[in-house]
Amino acid sequence: MCLGIPGRVVDMSDPAEHLAKVDVGGVQRAISVRLLADTGLQVGDWVLVHVGFAMARIDEAEAQATLDQVRKMGADYVNEIEAFNASEIA
Repeated sequence: MCLGIPGRVVDMSDPAEHLAKVDVGGVQRAISVRLLADTGLQVGDWVLVHVGFAMARIDEAEAQATLDQVRKMGADYVNEIEAFNASEIA
């Protein structure tokens, strides 16, 4: 199953390389924000993360609603967070 998980941008870690650090379920990882390069993305914004890429910028209400639904998935949500924790943009 493939999921997009909401994450909050906590640091624009390498703007030249379009990398930002996001927090997803308490796990922080560097992801590519290249697809959102011209959107004015900044610390505090919410993004939908899939396989190490920010796919869309979303508002906080959408992020919370999505997180509520994803958490209801139980083990699948835990597996997705564990996979996110193990991933890294090199």
